[in-house]
Amino acid sequence: MSERREFLEGGLAPLDCDRCGTRVLVKKNSARHTSVQWTSDPAATCPEFAEAVAGGTVSALVDTCWTLHATIERAAREGALEVPGD
Repeated sequence: MSERREFLEGGLAPLDCDRCGTRVLVKKNSARHTSVQWTSDPAATCPEFAEAVAGGTVSALVDTCWTLHATIERAAREGALEVPGD
């Protein structure tokens, strides 16, 4: 794997949202820093993104899906996602 590709994709783990099942790739860089890579168009698969877009917000400007955020935090607490420094 190239150094650039390793930087962008290394350590990413698949995770399905507890609410809608949308699959993303996630990496916990620290307890407070998380990298998320969507594997689909979030406005088409995530109800929270879809609602924001339907209300006129551009998908790229949606801060986060709070259900997905909670899913990631749960997975980290349960040890399903490695958190450096823990």
